[in-house]
Amino acid sequence: MRRLLIFISFLIFALSASAQIYDPVTWDFSYEKKGDKQYELIFSAIIEKNSHIYSMDIPAGGPIPTSFRIDSLPAFKIDGATYEVTKPVEVMDDAFGFKIRTFSNKAEFRQKIRAVSSSFTVSGAVNYMACNNATCSPPKDVDFSIKIEDKPETQVIISSSTENENSKPITTDRGLLRFFLISLLAGFAGVLTPCVFPMIPMTVAFFSQGSEDRGKAIFKALIFGISIVLIYSSLGIIVSLTSAGAGFANALSTHWIPNSIFFLLFVVFAVSFFGAFEIILPNSWVTHADSKVDKGGTLAAFFMGLTTVIVSFSCTGPIIGALLVEAASGDVLRPTLGMIGFGIAFALPFTIFALFPSIMNRIPKSGGWLNSIKVVLGFIMLAFSMKFLMTIDGVYSLGLLSRNLFLAIWIVLFSLLGLYLMGKIKFAHDSDLQHIGTFRLFLIIAVFTFVVYLIPGLFGAPLNGISSFLPAQETSEFNLPKLIMENRSVSSPSVLSAPTSQLCSEPKHSDIFGMPLGLKGYFDYKQGLACAKEQGKPVLIDFKGHACANCKRMEAKVWADPEVLKRLRDNFVIIALYVDDRTQLPESEWIISAIDGKQKKTIGKICEDLEISNFKTNALPLYVITDYDGNSLNKPMPTNLNIEEYKKWLDEGVTLFKSKNSK
Repeated sequence: MRRLLIFISFLIFALSASAQIYDPVTWDFSYEKKGDKQYELIFSAIIEKNSHIYSMDIPAGGPIPTSFRIDSLPAFKIDGATYEVTKPVEVMDDAFGFKIRTFSNKAEFRQKIRAVSSSFTVSGAVNYMACNNATCSPPKDVDFSIKIEDKPETQVIISSSTENENSKPITTDRGLLRFFLISLLAGFAGVLTPCVFPMIPMTVAFFSQGSEDRGKAIFKALIFGISIVLIYSSLGIIVSLTSAGAGFANALSTHWIPNSIFFLLFVVFAVSFFGAFEIILPNSWVTHADSKVDKGGTLAAFFMGLTTVIVSFSCTGPIIGALLVEAASGDVLRPTLGMIGFGIAFALPFTIFALFPSIMNRIPKSGGWLNSIKVVLGFIMLAFSMKFLMTIDGVYSLGLLSRNLFLAIWIVLFSLLGLYLMGKIKFAHDSDLQHIGTFRLFLIIAVFTFVVYLIPGLFGAPLNGISSFLPAQETSEFNLPKLIMENRSVSSPSVLSAPTSQLCSEPKHSDIFGMPLGLKGYFDYKQGLACAKEQGKPVLIDFKGHACANCKRMEAKVWADPEVLKRLRDNFVIIALYVDDRTQLPESEWIISAIDGKQKKTIGKICEDLEISNFKTNALPLYVITDYDGNSLNKPMPTNLNIEEYKKWLDEGVTLFKSKNSK
């Protein structure tokens, strides 16, 4: 069981690596024979919970309606217009500010056709836009191809995922599964803490009473395990219900109040793990639950589970808190799913040992290694708390927490963790470390290797592996690669002759924003378009956010590629628009939104309004190639870590721009 410590050490970091492209719709395409030479094409959408797509009938100025394109062939004729079988629900859409007809869970559309031949294929595409309370996917085309044969079968279903590689829905299923597995590991980590592990023998002793009735003992042990899962699941359900409001996830991830609270909570949890104090629930709760156990019976098994949960809270509370903080920042299913996973893993050892008491002889005895697990988690939690300070600093453009300072704090924390594992630092509840075991040695090597990996980041190294956890690279106070390039550009004629990105004027807001990777660009939409027109170049609009992990990943892993970087530098005027920035503009620059009629006063709100009104989404990051009048040249690009695809997309935009301007 001690080998689980390797998973525990990096558990908290894994919690934040769950961002994915948002697209919650799976399409199925089929047909039904209605009579001689008469068919109906069936377009069925399966929509994830808490998401929706829009009706075919949407008012002007609203989101992208669902629409269908059917390629005409001589083999059939279209009979009438496509119609909605599922009745849409009219709801108030907070993103657009008026009532819109939407579909949730599922939607079905049909199109009548008349056949001319007995066997043919109908092809086309569905265009739609999906949204939830926090984000929208970019407008998406899904191609379909339905082969129709005059056979007795009345219906054939062809899934979109088998027809076209580009139409594969990218859903959050994998993200939820990953989070569930992380929650399981967190549950096992909770068992291996000083408050919980010693309770296993007491639990086994409780269920061993009356062991002459083996069937009854097994039943009580199962009730005990199920009770623990239900208790933790109830906590997840409560968080799910309270986090389902519109815009909750965005506010939770960017506003200074929740981020400050989470920072303080993580610090308090870490200090508790270091042994300064214990976070405990009221003793009356424990006493009341324990009194019910003494009465025996099936109900006693439930209260035994409740007592276990309450008593263990001083150790499991910080782990649960970390899970719920991460879960509440995403899909509302995540808190419930996370607590179910945590509860299953937490209850499993107790239940197994209660069912098979003889296994008890094989588990390691309690000792100082249990407290070591708490301290290791404390260091990791303290490091992870910096994420919330980073978000506040970036969103409000405070300029206090630079990349160098952030890395310096991490280097100190993980160095102290390594010294602790070596026995050079000792906390109040630690036992004497007589020797360093093999497993602890490898853990020490891993920690100090990570410290060495961090050090080059102080001098400007990109640290691609953890870039999404760190402040933007442009906040570095000392960037050695950038200084070398600047010196080479002065001393080397060959570098001087190389094309580089040029600015037409001093960028607005350059005092609070910076471009990554030494690129030059603008942070104001109109100023960037004016420069693009002056230079005769296409525009690359980068909708991004200070708190957007995927934005940092794209810059570190895709934009940093030499060929991509050359294209960005030479072929485009870049406009970086921070959708989550809360810097308030002068009153003369405020706007009235055409979407909701509300006044937009901050840089972020104005950029968000531009993204929604022009491109019908608020997804981050979103890359859009336009001409110098702001007209899109090709499809917007969301997060895509495939460098070759990104290069092709950039080249396509340049080609379309040249073609348009050559006419």
